[in-house]
Amino acid sequence: MTTLTKARRLARKATVLLGLFACGTPSQAFMEGFIDPSDGYLDMSDWLVNRKGFLPIPLVITEPAVGYGGGLALMFVRNSLGESAKRAKETGHLTPPDIWVLGGAGTENGTRAVFGGGMASFDEDRWRYRGGVGRTDVNLDFYGAGGQLESGTRSLAYSLDGWMSSQQILRRLGDSHSNTWLGARWIYLDFNSKVDLDGRLSKLLPEEVSRKSSGLGLTLEYDSRDNIFTPNKGWTGAVDAMFYDPDWGSSTRFQAYRGHVFAYLPIGKEVVLGGRVDGRAARGRVPYYQLPFIDLRGIPAARYQDENTAVLETELRWNVTPRWALIGFMGAGRAWGRQEAFGDSTSQVSKGVGFRYLLAKQLGLWVGIDVAKGPEESAWYIQVGNAWR
Repeated sequence: MTTLTKARRLARKATVLLGLFACGTPSQAFMEGFIDPSDGYLDMSDWLVNRKGFLPIPLVITEPAVGYGGGLALMFVRNSLGESAKRAKETGHLTPPDIWVLGGAGTENGTRAVFGGGMASFDEDRWRYRGGVGRTDVNLDFYGAGGQLESGTRSLAYSLDGWMSSQQILRRLGDSHSNTWLGARWIYLDFNSKVDLDGRLSKLLPEEVSRKSSGLGLTLEYDSRDNIFTPNKGWTGAVDAMFYDPDWGSSTRFQAYRGHVFAYLPIGKEVVLGGRVDGRAARGRVPYYQLPFIDLRGIPAARYQDENTAVLETELRWNVTPRWALIGFMGAGRAWGRQEAFGDSTSQVSKGVGFRYLLAKQLGLWVGIDVAKGPEESAWYIQVGNAWR
C-alpha cells in the first residue's frame, strides 16, 4: 500500500470521526463537505471560509509550566472569510472578519481561567481593535531572577488569582495597502499573589509583590507576510513600550519593552526557512511575575526570568507532499540583569521536530504537533498555524 493511499484512508477515517462527533451519524453530505474533491484529503476550507455565527472550539493545553489540560471556547464570527473575500474584489482590500470569543479552561496543576474578547475592524479597516478580559487562578513556579534562589531552594510555588485585561487600538499608517500600524494599549492586572516571601529570599526576589499593575503603551507594527496562519515569505515585526505608573492605577512604577521580528524565506518550492529574533526588558520596581522570561518550545513558561531576555530561533519546514510537511527547529535564549551580566549568563538551548498537515488549503492553514527538548525536559505542543507569537 503506497503512502498516498494510506494517507487518504486516514483522511477518510478522520472525516468519519469528525462527523460522528458533530452530528451523531456520519451523513454522506456532511462528510463530503470536509473532503477536497481535487485530492480526496480531509480539508476544512469550505467550513472555515463560509461559516459564520457561533462555533464551538475545543482547547488543548500542553504547556509544561501548568501541565496538561483543556477547555472549550464559543466563537462568534460576524462576517465569514468568504464574505470578506467577496467584498475585497470590490474594494481591493481584504478586511479580516470580526471575531468574538468566550471560553474557559483548566489544567492538571489546578490552573483555571475564564475569558472573553475579540478583534474587530472599523472605517474600511483603517482602525482595528484587539482586546480581552479574563478571570484566572494560575499556578506556577518562580525560580528566581536569573534562575537562582538562596539557600539551595530550587523554586517557589505561587499562584495569581484575579483579573487581567488587555485593550488595544491600532491605526493603519498610509493608504489601505500599507502594512504598517501604530497602536495604543492598556494592560491592567489585579492579582492576589500568593507566595512564601520569607526573609531569606528577600535578596533575590524583587521587593515588589504588587497587587495591581496598570500600564499604558505604544506599539509600532509591520506585517508583509503572505499568510497570517502559516507564512511562506515576508516578515512581521513590532516594537512595544509599556509604562506602568500609580498615576493610572498601578501599585508600582516600572516599564516593559519588547522588540521582535519573524521572517520567512522560501527555498525552492518545497522548503521554507524561518527566523525569529525576540528581545524583552523590564525596568523599575517590576513585580516578580512580570519579569521577562525565555519563551521557547521545550522550556516551561517563566522558567528562566530576569530583567532582560533575548531569543534566537530558526525553523525549517519541508513540504514533503502538497498536504504533509516535516518541521525541524532550534533556538537559544539568555536571561540576564539582576544576578549576572550578559556575558556571564548561560544560554539555554532547545531543539525539536514536528509535522504539519494542510488542514485548510484555501486559507493556507497547517496544523500539527511539535516535540521539543529543552535543558531539563521534553514537551510536546499542538500547533495551529505559526508557532511564533
